[in-house]
Amino acid sequence: MITVIGLDGAPLTDRAAAALSAAVCVAGARRHLDAAAEHIAAGAERVPIGDLAAATEAVLAARGPSAVLASGDPGFFGVLRSLRERGAEVEVVPAVSSVATAFARIGLPWDDAVVVSAHGRGDSGRGVRRALAAALAHPKAAILTAPGTAGPEAFLPELLRAGREVHVAQRLGSAEERVTRVADAGAGAVAAERSWAAPNVVVAVDPARAIAPTMAWLPGHQGAPSNWALAEERFEHRASLITKPEVRALALARLAPRPGTVVWDVGAGSGSVAVECARFGARAVAFERNPEDCARIRANARAHGTEVEVCEGDAAGALDAAAARLAPDAAFVGGGDDAVAAAVCAHRPERIVVALASLDRIRPLHDLLTSAGYTVGGSQMQASRLADLPNGSLRLAAANPVTLLWGADPTPSRPERHR
Repeated sequence: MITVIGLDGAPLTDRAAAALSAAVCVAGARRHLDAAAEHIAAGAERVPIGDLAAATEAVLAARGPSAVLASGDPGFFGVLRSLRERGAEVEVVPAVSSVATAFARIGLPWDDAVVVSAHGRGDSGRGVRRALAAALAHPKAAILTAPGTAGPEAFLPELLRAGREVHVAQRLGSAEERVTRVADAGAGAVAAERSWAAPNVVVAVDPARAIAPTMAWLPGHQGAPSNWALAEERFEHRASLITKPEVRALALARLAPRPGTVVWDVGAGSGSVAVECARFGARAVAFERNPEDCARIRANARAHGTEVEVCEGDAAGALDAAAARLAPDAAFVGGGDDAVAAAVCAHRPERIVVALASLDRIRPLHDLLTSAGYTVGGSQMQASRLADLPNGSLRLAAANPVTLLWGADPTPSRPERHR
């Protein structure tokens, strides 16, 4: 039998102490082995966890009861998963998770928080991208960092730039525990350069939305919205310059917005696509050169309770700057010429959707996406909506047709593009 014991700085329970003293093999981080040393039998094998796979093999091969020491709750982003994947029979004695402790130290409820892990199973860069995108899209987030390139310094600059109040909770439950608040965006560079004690949890909170108006019924992001492809009337727009609901519905299906993804809305106009992607939990970035439209995008985002980053100005330079911080997973091109579409392709989002009202642009854009290595498809959307007639009958009122082209990157995995 393997007993997995969580440590949170509190004294071990009698159950945990008894299991530990009976173990012939004990695995754990060196700090955990040191913390529980008085309860480990003198003849027990001690296996420091550096290589998790090797430590798991040692525990499974033990000729007698064994124990694994872990931080907080071993079943919450912890070692329990690895043991169960190997078919091990385990007994768990959990402690308080580091996330629960971090929010307790700050004094905030966390039933409405998104909890993300930057541990990427050998692909820490991709783990950082997903974690950062999810944290930026949600008003309250906890990030379980990882040593090396996925530490707090990978997250602080962008979180601070977005106006988040950031806390770094270090060595929770130990004598070295420290919870540091970093609230000033101007301190981003300094915060990124300082040394942070591991393990640590980064908590990011939008000060304006620190306390949700209602208690969450589902932890974290609430999933797909109850309705989407919203009517034009739900958005402020200029002279009907808005992606129509029928077109938006197909675009959303091809963009696949969800937590952990970054979606660009290029030539955003009213920002309706960006707002809808944000409602699905994606990190949405809208690019628009018209200052009045930029103001409308911000107003639409606020009206729908979403977070949309608005990049005002010429698209080409803005795209480069945004990609340097957090590259896109998907992009919707609703405005701009072929050069803008080419600039989007250059940043290699996995999915691209282009909306076209002009027939003569279909072939060039199709060829552009194909030459960029995308698998290309398309559909013309020509919806006719029900409308009233004066005599009480109904008619179908035709909307202007729009062609959607979409490209999907067939490459199953690509090199990390963040930073």
